[in-house]
Amino acid sequence: MIECLMTGANGTITRVEAPCPGCWINAVAPSEEELAWLEHEIGVLPEFVRSALDEEETSRIDYDEDARQIFVIVDYPVVDEDGTTVRTSLPLTYDTMPLTMIFLPEKGMFATISILENEVVDDLKSGRVRNVDTRYRTRFLLQMLLHISQLYLVYLRRIDRLSSSTEARLHASVRNEELIQMLNLEKSLVYFSTSLKSDEVTLNKIAQGRIIPLYEDDQDLLEDVLVEVHQAIEMANIYSGTLSGTMDAFASIISNNLNIVMKVLSVITIVMAIPNIIFGFYGMNVELPFEGVALLDNWAFPLLIAVVGCLVAAWIFNRKGLWH
Repeated sequence: MIECLMTGANGTITRVEAPCPGCWINAVAPSEEELAWLEHEIGVLPEFVRSALDEEETSRIDYDEDARQIFVIVDYPVVDEDGTTVRTSLPLTYDTMPLTMIFLPEKGMFATISILENEVVDDLKSGRVRNVDTRYRTRFLLQMLLHISQLYLVYLRRIDRLSSSTEARLHASVRNEELIQMLNLEKSLVYFSTSLKSDEVTLNKIAQGRIIPLYEDDQDLLEDVLVEVHQAIEMANIYSGTLSGTMDAFASIISNNLNIVMKVLSVITIVMAIPNIIFGFYGMNVELPFEGVALLDNWAFPLLIAVVGCLVAAWIFNRKGLWH
């Protein structure tokens, strides 16, 4: 899908029928025909288009002197509950996807290309981000980057709350579902941390002002973006360390519980083996002690010995604390 958007006189972003100077061309999951339209009608370089559709493309900034086009790609956070658009098929995994922004100064336009529908573009189109003007391309880019960094903070807080609730359920019952969820969150934090560091490198290149000219207001906005990104990186590192420590603690607890169960089963096996040993002796076709004694030469005597032996063994194991 491709749509042309532009900030109107009342400050809201509205859709326009055809691309014009000052407009924003938004392409979401473009088809082959739409990609050809971007290349031939708008003039977007084919290598920029191919990079924009690569899920594994890392955050970077590029500049083509001949076409005078600036290419910026950053990673934004996404959440998927059924695993259809992320690297794993486990439930509720957070991931990052690339968002491409292209300056077209020859035509006075700004273009974005994304593989999936995303919250960043939707918020900008719906007016949830204030003071957005598509005619000021550099400021529009920085506002988009600021919103992405704020989304990282929102998603990181969600991950923290989800890990806390999952940990509370783990205290009550250690099940595979909770452990898998904790593993998913730990992997999500790794994705976030890696993408945020790449985004930070791209922002530092933008801050140098050699590729994208920055005005004084743009400098202030860029500083806000860098502050938000640094905060997101710190939060991701803190949450990742906490979650990793929690997983290690629960791994130790599970191993300890397994050892306790195996110890109790071993004690029960030893106690239950005593009657088998005694009844095995009395099942032999050989002469045993006390045969012929009226009180001892019947079925009750080996049963009594077995019961006494089990009770003595159980008492000894209880004294040594092996029952729990």
